[in-house]
Amino acid sequence: MRPLTERELARGVGALCRRDRGLARVVARFGPPPLWAREPGFATLVQIILEQQVSLAAARAAYARLMAAATEVTPERLATLGAAAFTSAGLTRQKSAYIRVLAQATASGAFEIGRLASLADGPAHAELVKLKGIGPWSADVYLLMALGRRDVWPRHDLALAVAMRDVKRLRSVPSHQRQLAVSETWRPWRAVAARILWHHYLSRTRPGAPARDRARARSA
Repeated sequence: MRPLTERELARGVGALCRRDRGLARVVARFGPPPLWAREPGFATLVQIILEQQVSLAAARAAYARLMAAATEVTPERLATLGAAAFTSAGLTRQKSAYIRVLAQATASGAFEIGRLASLADGPAHAELVKLKGIGPWSADVYLLMALGRRDVWPRHDLALAVAMRDVKRLRSVPSHQRQLAVSETWRPWRAVAARILWHHYLSRTRPGAPARDRARARSA
């Protein structure tokens, strides 16, 4: 399955702006969103695990420390990395365990990460969430950013929920079920709509904004 390209992103943005005034207002004010593509593979999944429930800045710092401790982020290297090395990188015991499970499954061939690109969204998501530490949010983000799927809606992402509240002028931050209902009108470009909403969130968030709006909650 071909990943989303810059050209297709522009096509999706145009289609969404024609059908949704709220999204059109975001694009008119801030411009089109970035593609935010990530390299598919083991290292990106490790990064996504580190991003769970913390800021992107904190996750990037943790990844840099892990890289320094391990010298390389590969399945073979992390599968045999001692607990002390994970601790020295500042990783929690839980995230260390998740990364070790992923590394061991990938190194042994029990989990074939390269195979995901050939699977439809549902089966690819199902394969990912079989792994301890890879929950629905992590699987969704991998499908959206690393595999470039067009119609994925990330579950339980606070930034998306806050942005949807603002853009759709809702009274409160929508639940996941409410988000799914609203996003139905954006098919088959829900992943593009998510990028527009993230773009809105990141463009409007600034020092001094309410803490609840600055926080980006990520669940597994």
